[in-house]
Amino acid sequence: MLNEKVAKLLNEQVNKEFYSAYLYLSFSNFYKELGLDGFANWYHVQAQEERDHAMLFIQYMQNNDVPVTLEAIDKPDAELKEKMDALKAGYAHEQYVTSLIHNIYEAAYEVKDFRTMQFLDWFVKEQGEEETNASDLIKKMELFGDDAKSLYMLDQELGGRAYTAPSLVL
Repeated sequence: MLNEKVAKLLNEQVNKEFYSAYLYLSFSNFYKELGLDGFANWYHVQAQEERDHAMLFIQYMQNNDVPVTLEAIDKPDAELKEKMDALKAGYAHEQYVTSLIHNIYEAAYEVKDFRTMQFLDWFVKEQGEEETNASDLIKKMELFGDDAKSLYMLDQELGGRAYTAPSLVL
């Protein structure tokens, strides 16, 4: 049986991951409305990843006989006006999610819950990738976003992103 605090944090993370999916769907819709279909695709794929992260947390809890409580998912609150707004909000959000994962890891460490720590190792690595991807998007937009031809090429590049299921096996 998982420690009560660890189980509570894991359950809260389920909700946070589903919120992340909602947030990225809102970014996808924003870019679709701007006519940037590649950016829309990139965030649509990102939403799929976040949904699957939530499902991994649920599966882990179920595998450990911990009841899962699904809570209401908040409406995304990012105010999007400029092309860069979603990119910056996405980067800040990934930093926030990283802090959440670290909090769960710390709680598991305190009670010597090595199984949960091992499970979270994948998410620690994943968050490093997520932050790098978000930061790279900002850098590319800063470099190319004001030039129509370059923005078109960047949009085409992002349109080529395809969904890949998470590699974590439980």
